[in-house]
Amino acid sequence: MVRVHEYTDGAMLLERLLPGNNLVETALNGHDEQATEIIGDVIQRMTEIDAAILSNAPTQRFPAIDDWAKGFARYLNMDDQRIPRHLVESAQAIFVDLCSSQSRKRLLHGDLQHYNVLFDSQRGWLAIDPKGVIGELEYEIGAVLRNPIESPDLFLSTRTIEQRIDRLTRRLNLNAERVVAWAFSQAVLSAIWMIEDGFEVIESNSAVRLANVMRPMLGNVGLARQVDTA
Repeated sequence: MVRVHEYTDGAMLLERLLPGNNLVETALNGHDEQATEIIGDVIQRMTEIDAAILSNAPTQRFPAIDDWAKGFARYLNMDDQRIPRHLVESAQAIFVDLCSSQSRKRLLHGDLQHYNVLFDSQRGWLAIDPKGVIGELEYEIGAVLRNPIESPDLFLSTRTIEQRIDRLTRRLNLNAERVVAWAFSQAVLSAIWMIEDGFEVIESNSAVRLANVMRPMLGNVGLARQVDTA
């Protein structure tokens, strides 16, 4: 992570990263596998120290991904049809099921993707702008699969999705089925957050499209049944 030198309510003095370029151009210039490998390395280095951090800081200081599930209910209570209701209900059921069956929980970045991984000539690739949320590590991969946002043709490709998941699950020893399920439900939740933030979301929204691309990838029988019957 980038270092915080000093902070007070509403302001932080952060370490300056030079040159500070992010991973977006790497992914867009035909080196998506290299970008994915770098993200995997950053996640791995973060997880090596998180146990010590959590042992010295009460976890109630941080939100839990369970809290973020409330976004589905908020949307379903709205009179809004921009995201198909059946898709929201399916994502909600899967998200809640995943929350209740998590393995080892840890402190996650919460939005670890290409724009939030920057290069420093002294310290290498570092993460910035953490949300700071408690959950299992499989959750962390969802944001990677939705980016870079200006190139949906890249991350909506089934080949790209499968390559990214395969590379990251192998590197980090993750459960691939849970990664897919988290990523599917997070894509829908991301679209909901966009609406709540005042952005225009239409049927061609890339997060909604990603959810539809990933829907057939839900390999767990129980999760697949929830989707098929929704």
